[in-house]
Amino acid sequence: GFSGERCEIVDSKIILSFHKDIILSQTMFVHFIRAIDNGLHENGSTFKTIFTNQKPVTIEWAHPFHVAFLDFFNNNYYLIIVQNKYNPSTKIIRTITPLDHCKHISEILNETIVKLHPLRRIKYYQLPCQKRSPLLSCFYDDNHFCFCNDYDHQRLTNCFEFNHGIEHNCFGQSNCENGAHCLQNKATCPQTSICVCPKCFYGVRCQFTSNLFDLSLDAILGYYIQPHINIKYQSSIVQVSIVLTMILIIAGIIDSVLSIITFGNKEACKAGCGLYLLTSSIITLLIVIIFALKFWILIIAQITYMTNQSFLKFQCISIDFLLRIGLSMDQWLNACVAIERTITIIKGTRFDQNKSKQIAKYIILVLLFTITSTTIHDPIHRRLLNENDDDVDEKRIWCIVSYSSNLRAFNSFILIFHFLAPFFINTISAIIIIVMITRQRTTVRQHQPYKELLREQFQQHINLIIAPFVLVILAVPRLIISFVGGCLKSTSGSWLSLIGYLISFVPSMLTFLLFVFPSESYKQIFRKTIEQYGRTMRI
Repeated sequence: GFSGERCEIVDSKIILSFHKDIILSQTMFVHFIRAIDNGLHENGSTFKTIFTNQKPVTIEWAHPFHVAFLDFFNNNYYLIIVQNKYNPSTKIIRTITPLDHCKHISEILNETIVKLHPLRRIKYYQLPCQKRSPLLSCFYDDNHFCFCNDYDHQRLTNCFEFNHGIEHNCFGQSNCENGAHCLQNKATCPQTSICVCPKCFYGVRCQFTSNLFDLSLDAILGYYIQPHINIKYQSSIVQVSIVLTMILIIAGIIDSVLSIITFGNKEACKAGCGLYLLTSSIITLLIVIIFALKFWILIIAQITYMTNQSFLKFQCISIDFLLRIGLSMDQWLNACVAIERTITIIKGTRFDQNKSKQIAKYIILVLLFTITSTTIHDPIHRRLLNENDDDVDEKRIWCIVSYSSNLRAFNSFILIFHFLAPFFINTISAIIIIVMITRQRTTVRQHQPYKELLREQFQQHINLIIAPFVLVILAVPRLIISFVGGCLKSTSGSWLSLIGYLISFVPSMLTFLLFVFPSESYKQIFRKTIEQYGRTMRI
C-alpha cells in the first residue's frame, strides 16, 4: 500500500465493482500502461483473486500509469480507465459494465479490412471509435491494444503494442492442484503467485471441483463461511443452508425412526422387500447422523480455524466416503424394492417369500461390497490442504480430493452409474407394474375398455406405484441441475449447487412416506408395533 524511499508515497488505489451481467472468474490480471515521450510506453501487470464474499475489488499500484484494463484470461478484456495525466496516490472508484468490454477487430471491422496486412489494416483503426462512439471503449488485435479517447471534440483511437501471451510461470515449482497454471507477477524478483484454474475448478489453489454432479459441501459453502465471525453475521447462503440442513436432519431422523419401527417387525420382513426397506431405514439414520456431523464440522472448523490435524484428517477421509456409500446403497435398495414388487406382480401366487428373503440377504451384501469397492479410491486420494492467503490474511484448512485425469473420468462414470441405474430401474418397474396388472385384469373383464381398466388398476395399486414414481420425480431436478448445468463458471452459482446437493439427500429421507403411508398392510404393522411399545412401557 506504500512506496518510496521512506515508504512516504501512498499507492494509487482502484476500487472496482461489477455489473451483474459480467461473469467473474476467480482470478484476473490488471494491466497498466504508462505513456512516455516519443510514442514509447511501459507495461506493468498485477493480478487479483476475487473472493466469494468480496463485493468491491481493490487494486493497489505503486507506479505511474495512464491506462488500466482487466484481463480475465483467454483475451477477455475490460477497460478500467484512461487518464491523460497521472496523479499519484489517487483513489479511482469504478463500476465495470458490459460497455467496457474490449472486442476483437474481427467483431467490429469487415472481413476485407481484417485480412489486410497489419501495417495497412491499422490505418483503419480510427473508424471504430468514430462510428461506434460512445458504445465502444476499446478493442484489440493479435499485437495491439487500442482504446477510444476524447480529444479536441473528437473521439480518436490510441493503440500500443501489447503481448497477449505474456506470462511469468513459476519456474516449475507450482503448488496448484488439478492441473492449474501457476503464474507470477514478475519474471524477476516475483512478489506473489496465482493459480489459474482449468474449467470446472476453483479455489486459491484450484482445489475444488465445480462439477454439479460431484460437488462437496466444502466446495459449495467453504469460501462463504467467514472466519471468526458469528453465525448470525454470516452470508445469507450460510444462514439459509443452516436452516435447510436442520429441517433435513429433523425430517430424516423422524422418517428413519418411524420406518425402523415398522420394518423391524417380523411380520414386515416376511419377504425380501421388507428386508430391503429395513436396511434402507437404518442406512438413512446413519446418513442423517453423518451429514449432521459433516455440516457442523465444516461450519465450526472454518469459523474457528480448527487446527487439530488428526481429527480433521480422520473426518476428511471417512465422512464423505461413508456419505457416498450410504446414498448409493439407499438408491440401490429402493431399486431392489421396485424389482421385487415387479416380480411379485408377474409371478402372482407362485412368488416364494422365503426364497426372496434369502436372496435379499445376499443382494444387500453384494451391493455393499460393490459400492464400497467402486468408491474406495475416494478416501485413498483425500488429504488436507493448508491455504494461506496473503491478500486477506486468512488461513484455512480444506479437505480435498485429487485425481488424475483417468481416475477423474472413472469417478464421474461411477457417480453417474450409481445414480442413473436405480433411476431407470424405478422408472421401468413402475411402468411394468401398471401394464402387467392391467393385462391380468383384461383377461378377466374383456368387456371393459383398456383405458378405463388402466385407470382403475392405477387407483387400486397406488401403494405399489407411488414409491418408484415419486423417486423418479425427485431424481429429475438433480438430473437437470447436473447435466444441463455441467459445471459452475464461477462461485456465484453456489445457490444452484446447494439446491442440487441437498436434493440428493431427500429421497433417502422419505421411506416412511413413500412405502408405509400408502400401504394399508404396513400401516397396520406400524400401529400394532406402536401399541406393543405402549403396553411394554406401561408394564
